[in-house]
This record gives sequence, structure tokens and C-alpha cells, in this order.
Amino acid sequence: MNFIQQAYKGNNEWYHWVFTIILVFIGWQVLGIIPLVMVAAAHSKDATAFMIAAKDSFMSLGINSNLFLFLMILMFFVGLIFLFISIKYIHKRNITSLVTSRNKVDWKRFWFGFVSWGVIATVIIYLGILMSPEDYVWNFKPAPFFILVAISFLFLPFQTSFEELLFRGYFMQGLGILAKNRWIPLIVTSVSFGLLHGANPEVEKLGYISMVFYIGTGFFYGITTLMDEGTELSLGLHAINNIVAAFIVTTDWTVFQTDALYVDTSEPSVGWEMFFPVLVLYPLMLYVFSKKYGWNNWLEKLTGKISKPVNLKENYRVLDEIGAE
Repeated sequence: MNFIQQAYKGNNEWYHWVFTIILVFIGWQVLGIIPLVMVAAAHSKDATAFMIAAKDSFMSLGINSNLFLFLMILMFFVGLIFLFISIKYIHKRNITSLVTSRNKVDWKRFWFGFVSWGVIATVIIYLGILMSPEDYVWNFKPAPFFILVAISFLFLPFQTSFEELLFRGYFMQGLGILAKNRWIPLIVTSVSFGLLHGANPEVEKLGYISMVFYIGTGFFYGITTLMDEGTELSLGLHAINNIVAAFIVTTDWTVFQTDALYVDTSEPSVGWEMFFPVLVLYPLMLYVFSKKYGWNNWLEKLTGKISKPVNLKENYRVLDEIGAE
């Protein structure tokens, strides 16, 4: 069974999907945000200040940047837990089927994506610093920085895993068995992933041309998932991308405002770094992955039809009998 077909292992009536989406939203955007709201209320001087901050950014209330980052990640962690609970108890299939088509999660794939993109992203960032040193201010503060590094490596993967397993996992599988093909879920999840980031402050500063990067990144992760029949590579790629973004460079107009090593003081502008990953680095990474993991038959894997496996329940009965012997 391929990755999208994993959805057939569980319950797939329309109400199973609706209940799951509602529960995940409640966990992510209602219960998950409560700790942040409580901390923000404690930092606000009055109700007016709290309402202004709620409309703009709770960080404007003077919340410690590391605490703020942790509380933001906590929202996604709660959403991830609710997603896992829904897969297990509403759809009644194992969580591994949400992650990969393999019998178990291939952590070697995760770490290959993590390390390879980590090296590339770090090199690209430092090239930008070397090319325009006047735009960067050294900002190293030992205690806050090392706390930031710990939060980034230990907790940011929960945020990125939630996004990957929701879009490249749950939605891609659901849309795949609904549309009976691969290209519709690839397009819809990639565009939706980009639009989700439309609320980021950098989009307001740079304009909607910046959506090329976010939607392009969505397609990169989506193509990787379909070609590799699992999310392990995209989980690693997404995790290290956000980790590096959190602790190397920060600005006062991006979604990550942290105690990073450098502060970018340049005026917001659309430059080569917006298009270079989408047009050069992502195709290069896909080529490397294809050679390492033997990807082939690209057209079929990205646009082919999806059908329900024959005698799926019978296959499970046989497997259960084998396991009982």
C-alpha cells in the first residue's frame, strides 16, 4: 500500500474527518492558546493593553522571547496530541500510518533530511551575512541564547511535525482517497500550507510575492512525501529549517523574534534569498533524494490514481492470524 492508501486502514466516513478536524482545531487554537493568554494577561497592565496586544502580538506586552516561543510551540504540541488521539480513536488506525507507508518510521530518512538541509540552510544564511555585513548586528547573549537553542531543538520539532502530519499526512491522505488521485492533494495541501503562513508578519512587510516561497516550500515537502511514500524526509527538513531560522538570525518583523546570534537591521525587501531556495535548492534536494532513495516513475507518483486496496479487511484478518500463531 502506498502512502495515501494508508487512510483506507481506518474509518473514513465523512463525519470521522469532520470530527477530527474540529477536535484538532479545538486542541490547537482553543486549549493550546490558554497558557499564552494567561501569561499575556499577567503581563498586561489593563484590559485595553491586553486587547491591543491580542490584535497585534502578545509579545508587545514584554513577555520574555524564549517563554513566548515556548508558549507558541505549546499550541502546536496540543494540536499534535489531539491529531494523534483522533487518528487512534476516531479513525481507529495506528499513528504510523499517518507518518509513513513503511511498517515503522524510518528515522534514518528523518535525520538525513534534518542534517543535509541544516548544513545548506546554515551556509546560505552565513553567505548572506558575509555579502551584507552592514545589515547584521552581533547579538550573542549566552544565557538567553543557549535557552533558545534548547527550546529550538527540543520543542520546535513538535510545531513542524504538527504542520507536516496535518498537511502532508492527514489532509493529503484524506484528499487523496476523496479525489482518487495524487495531484489534487499535492496542489491543495501545498497551496493551503502557503496560505496558512499568510498571517506571518513578513508577508505583510514584503507583500504577497513572499507567498512564492511558502507555497513553493509546500510543494517541495509535498513532492518529497509522495515520491518517498512517507513524511520522514519532510519532517526532518521542516524541523531543521525552523530551528536554524530561530537561533541564527532574527528581525523585528518576522514570525520568529528571538535572542538569536544576529539581528538583521536591513529594511524589509524581496531579494534573491526569497527565490533561490524554490528555484535552485529545492530541485537540487529532490535530485539528491531521488538518487539516494531510488525514486522513479515521477509522473505516476505525483499525478497517478488512488484506488482502495482489494480485500483490505481479509488481508488484516490473515495478518492477525499469523501474528497470533
